[in-house]
Amino acid sequence: QVQLVESGGGLVQPGGSLRLSCGASGNIAIVYDMGYIRQAPGKQHELVASIARGGGTTYADYAKGRFTISRDNVRDTVSLQMNNLEPDDTGTYYCQAHTVTGNVYWGQGTQVTVSS
Repeated sequence: QVQLVESGGGLVQPGGSLRLSCGASGNIAIVYDMGYIRQAPGKQHELVASIARGGGTTYADYAKGRFTISRDNVRDTVSLQMNNLEPDDTGTYYCQAHTVTGNVYWGQGTQVTVSS
């Protein structure tokens, strides 16, 4: 089992920045990939960004150049720095972890609202 606890999020004006963090606990050794998924109102879940244990990253096209994902393998945390936020970035952001056993774990979700 892997537990994920998220922090960060909130209300920000367009063009502003937010930082999300996710701490993992439990059987961390089996986690190979962590990242964030988001769900905008009325839309399906979509990948934001992910990072492998070795540091390789994947970004959604809309996140490239604006968002940066990072990982601390010592503290078992992943962070998502989001800059130049737009109203379309509004949604619930979920931390996600993939394990070598084929399981996927989700955090509780944190709300990001971009509005003036």
